[in-house]
Amino acid sequence: MQDPGFRPGSSLIGGKVMGPAAGSGAVKIRPATPEDAAVIADIYADAVLNGAATFELEPPGPDEMARRMNDVAAGGYPWLVAASAATVVGYAYAAPYHRRPAYRWTVEDSVYIAPDQKGRGIGRALLEAVIAISQEKGYRQMVAVISDDKSMASVALHRGCGFAEVGRLPAVGWKHGRWLATIFMQRPLGAADAQPPADV
Repeated sequence: MQDPGFRPGSSLIGGKVMGPAAGSGAVKIRPATPEDAAVIADIYADAVLNGAATFELEPPGPDEMARRMNDVAAGGYPWLVAASAATVVGYAYAAPYHRRPAYRWTVEDSVYIAPDQKGRGIGRALLEAVIAISQEKGYRQMVAVISDDKSMASVALHRGCGFAEVGRLPAVGWKHGRWLATIFMQRPLGAADAQPPADV
């Protein structure tokens, strides 16, 4: 595994731009910074309160979101935002799939988009960038835990980025007056399971 040197403000992805480069609709993918925490918290709050993409019931405030962002960055994992002009319109990150050490070559992705920005391809641009950084760092598998069996857009996004469904857990969460399933999807990264990891 490469040295986990990613920190907010670094330039691992070189500021990828999607959309017309000179147009007002251009969206830039860049590393998150602490100043983005409040907008990220707002985007996530909509998912918590109005959707089923997360099983959290109370949205965290900006300070708690900043703490979570710092934890991800301190572990060397990527946390990216999509910015249109000066406005953050979505974010994505990779984090440990589980904390026990044998899982250290596997990461879990999360992608959230502002409600009025969905359908523009922003989620795909973010997820592709997170995948690329995770591969560069030497991780071997990426897992998506999709917290609603009706989240076809999220399933389609991940399938379009090379993920395959590997399992389902029916009726494991209760939110918004209904039982929710989780869908597990997985994507190999780099050499995947073709050879041992570098530290073995």
